Amino acid sequence: MNNVVSEWAESHFPLYTADSIVSLYSTSSMPLFTINERLTVLIAIAGGKGILRTKSQTYDLMEGSVILLPAHSDASLIANHALPLHAFKLLISTQEQLRPLHPDAMLRKSEVASASKMLFLPYEPAIVSNVEELYIHRLPVSEVRHVQNQMKFHQVILQLLEHQEAKLAASEQPTMERSIMYLENHYSEKITSEQLAAIAGVSRSHYSILFKQHTGFSPNEYLSRLRVHRAKELLMTSSSTLREIALKVGYKDEFYLSRRFKQQTGASPSGYIHGSIQHVAVISTPYASHLLLLGLEPAVTISDSSEFVNTSDKQPQTMMFIDINSSAEQVRTALLNANIELIVASKQHLHEYGLNLGHLRVVAPIADISWMEMGWKDHLRLIARSVHRSDQAERWLDMFQKEEQEARSLIQQSAVHTEIVTILVIKPEELLVYGTRNVGYVMYQSLGLRPPARVEQEIRKRGDQFHSIPIELSELEDYAGSQILVIVFPDANGSIAHSEIIFNSAYWNRLSAVQQNKVYLLDRDEWIPYNPISIRLQLQRAIALFTSNQ
Repeated sequence: MNNVVSEWAESHFPLYTADSIVSLYSTSSMPLFTINERLTVLIAIAGGKGILRTKSQTYDLMEGSVILLPAHSDASLIANHALPLHAFKLLISTQEQLRPLHPDAMLRKSEVASASKMLFLPYEPAIVSNVEELYIHRLPVSEVRHVQNQMKFHQVILQLLEHQEAKLAASEQPTMERSIMYLENHYSEKITSEQLAAIAGVSRSHYSILFKQHTGFSPNEYLSRLRVHRAKELLMTSSSTLREIALKVGYKDEFYLSRRFKQQTGASPSGYIHGSIQHVAVISTPYASHLLLLGLEPAVTISDSSEFVNTSDKQPQTMMFIDINSSAEQVRTALLNANIELIVASKQHLHEYGLNLGHLRVVAPIADISWMEMGWKDHLRLIARSVHRSDQAERWLDMFQKEEQEARSLIQQSAVHTEIVTILVIKPEELLVYGTRNVGYVMYQSLGLRPPARVEQEIRKRGDQFHSIPIELSELEDYAGSQILVIVFPDANGSIAHSEIIFNSAYWNRLSAVQQNKVYLLDRDEWIPYNPISIRLQLQRAIALFTSNQ
């Protein structure tokens, strides 16, 4: 009986290991990093903007982008001069299991480490966050932290494998959805109906019928909408000539573009630039606040919250809310039914919410207002320009600048002006020290208060992009100022019990600000929203906070 052979063959995979991890910061004197490693390379973009260039292709990078490069790949990271890159480079290797294997055992290859093609994920902040945590704890101080690092590393590997499998599954079977996506991604190229039908796996004669059933448009109408809406985006944001724009969107010359433009919109391209835009949709509620400030109520807001409702004296009257958990098709249908003329969004939020840029572009042009790469004032200016209301925006900003100057003068007369102020945010899963966004803008930019030294270094490097630093409880003393402002985020059940771990710790109780009773609990709903209306209210609250506590 000992010689019985099992009908099942054992399957053994190699073990993943993290070979090294480094943090890369671009500077004006070093805007480029070249990459050619003997191992698989994971690049996670933690901040800034730039491009990744390989031998055959170029990819736009933003905060949240992830790239998996096969071993021995030649690539270059090139930073944007205005928005320097901060990236983590993780080298991934594998090793075979050491114990003796059964003669019939199957040795399986590593899908991540042996991939021959690059994997580019435009926005995967969860992967970036995990890689950043690996870097922060790259020198574990305990075995507990070492095991946590192993778990975090394998979580990254799992996320990459899931993306690879999803990409493979999507590419294996011809479908109408694949053909539509191809059209959305290649609208500027010459595309034939035979190509699209082949991608869909149907005959050319049947393709148009199925396409109309799926989208409500014929293939030519769909293509025309994509091209004209992209032309509108370029008219809003670039200085290109009409001929250059025509070539970029797939038309042979400016005359053909103008003809198509007028057929679809009833106006010429020049008329569009100076025309009025009334029906606007926004993805993410801060942008709704910007529009309300400009005297334009969004027709549709797609979001999971309504933060501006509690901060604006311009309450919406007819705006439609669409829950962000709605399907992409439900979102698109609602926008088409509302006759939307412009969608204000950021690529970051679109990716985060699972919405496809091309799928929405067929509805209306998209004003891409980058969320983390600029501050709220630039958000306001770009949104104002996209709806032709720049004058209103500049008037409001001039008025607010005077309010900031008056507030700073008041604060300079108080004791807090000479003290170091720390903004501590306690979340269920992490502890953060805030920088120049959210409440940090008012404290450090408007009022000119002094941040902790390490925060000040990051502000100098990253400006409006610097959101926060995750810290360990044991690092509190390194960031604690003579005054501490605390914001607690509740957990999924609304409980803030997790904050008691901080407040009852020895690390907390030995802080000077705690001992001198200079800790102030701030309401999350009042101090976290990041839009002009909220910032102005936060400025008023900050003056009251510091002048009433003197």
